[in-house]
Amino acid sequence: MFPTGRLGYSEANAGRNEWGCLVVTVSRRVEVTPEQVFAVIEDGWYFASWVVGAAHIRTVEPNWPAVGSRIHHSVGPWPVSINDTTVVRAVERNSMIELEARAWPIGGATVRITLEPAGPTGTQITMTEEVTSGPAKVLPHAAQTALLKPRNDESLRRLADIAVGRAARPQR
Repeated sequence: MFPTGRLGYSEANAGRNEWGCLVVTVSRRVEVTPEQVFAVIEDGWYFASWVVGAAHIRTVEPNWPAVGSRIHHSVGPWPVSINDTTVVRAVERNSMIELEARAWPIGGATVRITLEPAGPTGTQITMTEEVTSGPAKVLPHAAQTALLKPRNDESLRRLADIAVGRAARPQR
């Protein structure tokens, strides 16, 4: 695993971060501000709405998304769902969050989401995932990419849709 808070992915080193760990990266542009996207991320009760595979949120710790805080979630279809947690490892409000996602015995991963301004009102959202434990860790990078890229693309699509929908709602 790479040092906490430093995913270190660069396009020049596609497929690996600066420590040589295999990573999968997806990106999406959305026409809302980084603050509007982060507002969805910081409301932990939305987590299962945009994270593909998360089926149910059992608890969101009150200090979410502070470093060390957790979302207690279930993964997979009921009645065979797995209860586990996602922990915040690093956060920079409105620009980055790094999570340790777990669904044991399936495995775990470190996920970093970065939000960069794109134009006057847009955001470039990038999600990078490194499998850190479980069966997927031993898969070749091509297989990890084949499994994770479509799921992460859909997660970003859902995150973007929620952010756009919230932004379009009349203010109360």
